[in-house]
Amino acid sequence: MEGTCHINGKPFSVSLRPFMGVIGMPPQDTGIYSTWPPRFCGGNIDCKELVKGSALYLPIPVHGGYLSIGDGHALQGDGEVSCQAIECPMEMVDVTIHLHKNMRLTNPRANTPSGWLTFGFHEDLNEATIQALDGVLELIGEKYGLNRVEAMAIGSSVIDLRITQIVNGVKGVHACLPHGALTQLEEDAKNRR
Repeated sequence: MEGTCHINGKPFSVSLRPFMGVIGMPPQDTGIYSTWPPRFCGGNIDCKELVKGSALYLPIPVHGGYLSIGDGHALQGDGEVSCQAIECPMEMVDVTIHLHKNMRLTNPRANTPSGWLTFGFHEDLNEATIQALDGVLELIGEKYGLNRVEAMAIGSSVIDLRITQIVNGVKGVHACLPHGALTQLEEDAKNRR
């Protein structure tokens, strides 16, 4: 899939990679909330890696969830640097919802075609980074039975930190653990089951 745009009369073609920018629920506090910033319960995440085949896990702060999905993007780079992506309407978005009653999360987590992602959102980019890193270290501990020091030691070789967005007041960072990055640990975990 490819799209063409014109800047100052010059045509540019880009390969399209559609995703939904907003997937989330309202926070627990009553009131009116903007959909502009991302939050611990999702919202305007704007992560280009949440494509078809992804599973997004969100904390549920309110009874009933009130999941909202929108803000179609045809393409966006990490960081959404100018507040502009190639925005587009979506005629159909196919979503399956599962409730994982025993899952406890403080921030979103996703299993995408390329790997696991954990997210951090904060006005301070450093704090958002710490949240995303905490999430991926917890994930490594859960999946492979490692303590935090062990997860950090091995994670330093395989975890990628990416800026999800910088434009919505609240900055977003996602930590990426590519599928297969810890192949031997995955084999050991399967053998223990």
